[in-house]
Amino acid sequence: MNIEEFRDYCLAKPHVEETLPFGEDTLVFKVAGKMFAMCSLNSYAEGVNLKCDPERAVELREQYHVIQPGYHMNKKHWNTIYPEASLPMGLLPELIDHSYELVVKCLPKKVRVELGV
Repeated sequence: MNIEEFRDYCLAKPHVEETLPFGEDTLVFKVAGKMFAMCSLNSYAEGVNLKCDPERAVELREQYHVIQPGYHMNKKHWNTIYPEASLPMGLLPELIDHSYELVVKCLPKKVRVELGV
């Protein structure tokens, strides 16, 4: 998955907004103001950050050397994934879905109802 595919996949999720809160190079994807994905526009191959269930995060890091604790993020809840490395086909979209669903699940019920998610 290249950066354009990553961006399109994230933006296809319901109610996602794309922002640049950390400067012109860092693209952040949010749902209801909560971040679920981020990447560098200039160095996408150096990793994307995705939220992850803590237990699954450890399992993924043990299984794939291209998945590491989140760079500049809470290492318990975020992974950095090197997207152009040797990931199995379909794993990155699955991890994006997982990240998005974790964030949506933690939104207040009122917000989820308002968004219809």
